[in-house]
Amino acid sequence: MRLPEENEYSNSGLFMKYMAVGVGLCLLLIVGTVIWTNKAGEAKKRKEAQESQVLVLEHGEDTAGGGQTGNSQNENAGTQTAAGGNSGNGQGGTAQTGNTAADVPGTDASVKPSANGPVMNFNGTKPLEEVERLYAENKLVASDLDFWDMYPKNTPSGMGGAAAGTAGNAAGSQSGGENGSPDGEPYARYDEEAEREARKEEEKEEQDPSRDGKHTKVTLANGEEEWVLINPYLEKNTYDYTKLKMKNDLASYADGNTFSYVGADLSKYNGEVDFVTLKQSGVSFVMLRLGMRGYGSGEIMLDEKFTDYITKASEAGLDIGIYFYSQALTEEEAAEEANFVIQNLANYQAAITYPVAFDMEYVPNDTARVEALNREEKTKVAKVFLDTVKNAGYKPMVYGTKEWLLKQVDLTKLTDYDIWLSQQEEVPDYPYKFQIWQYTREGSLVGADGDVHLNISFVDYSEK
Repeated sequence: MRLPEENEYSNSGLFMKYMAVGVGLCLLLIVGTVIWTNKAGEAKKRKEAQESQVLVLEHGEDTAGGGQTGNSQNENAGTQTAAGGNSGNGQGGTAQTGNTAADVPGTDASVKPSANGPVMNFNGTKPLEEVERLYAENKLVASDLDFWDMYPKNTPSGMGGAAAGTAGNAAGSQSGGENGSPDGEPYARYDEEAEREARKEEEKEEQDPSRDGKHTKVTLANGEEEWVLINPYLEKNTYDYTKLKMKNDLASYADGNTFSYVGADLSKYNGEVDFVTLKQSGVSFVMLRLGMRGYGSGEIMLDEKFTDYITKASEAGLDIGIYFYSQALTEEEAAEEANFVIQNLANYQAAITYPVAFDMEYVPNDTARVEALNREEKTKVAKVFLDTVKNAGYKPMVYGTKEWLLKQVDLTKLTDYDIWLSQQEEVPDYPYKFQIWQYTREGSLVGADGDVHLNISFVDYSEK
């Protein structure tokens, strides 16, 4: 390690002296700048105070002689009357009649400022000399320069014409004269704010799916609710639900152009069914389950009651449609299901007057095979089934709940097929066109055991 030499210490001391001198010069420069700035500011304030006081004094000029009227061209301009109870008028309104300072006991309009205390003019303002004195003594406050509110709201009987003229102008402003803008501006701003708030509310309504008229609410399989955008290109239903009637669990609809037909969909779970009694009770058609694919096993099965049901329903003179409960995972399986339906209808083709429906849905309290499919895959499976049925000469139809139809399949790919809506509500809120509505799964009919699924058709398929 090298020790420091002697000349290093001497050089260091000299450097410190130069630094001290430099710092001192910088401080002097800063102090000088501050002093100059303050003086300039004081001069500017003094000039503004003088100009403001001149304005006040101009407003306070008295007219010589009596009985003249001061007219204002702006909100503060008013000419004072010199003597005797003449009135000052603002452009927008008429001021109160007043007297000059000479008429007020103990008041002298020509009073000069005193070194002992503030001197006030008759109208409550300080003359220029008084303002300058207070400024020089560092006693000037903001209220000493408040020239705009220097007149009282109500002009006393002994107040001069200047105040009366100002009061008249204020009255004119309140009454809606040309110079009412100071009072009018807040109202204008309020109107603008109100308009903006109204636009915000309208935007909120447009963004609110429950109020914009562009969405419909669906209840998902897990119980959650979701707002779904309504497709503007799909055909909407035009039913007038005020024309919907209900009597003894049987619904009916008639609006002069469309008439409904009562139907029941049946499976082996309905046991023994008296189809003649069903027809006598008002049932026009039945939708019979032909078969199903096991939601776990994947095996295709014929409904145990199908052959019995279709024979008896035909003998009773009922219109007949059928449905197949699908659990197809592929287009090949969908074609297999459709061909199974066609084969089992071979002996009853003449009796089928209503549609052949494709029914794919969730399984309550269990997991169905088709839950592994996405929306596109479900749509392809459905289309294969429906196309195959159509090619065999039957009327194809898609069955589903509101949630299934709107969320689980793409209806834009299924526009060639009629819709069988299952929605257990007093009035359906399904937005699109549908032909059959299953309105309850807990109906009761004489001639059928257990709960019966009841429907109305808005189309008489027997005529098609």
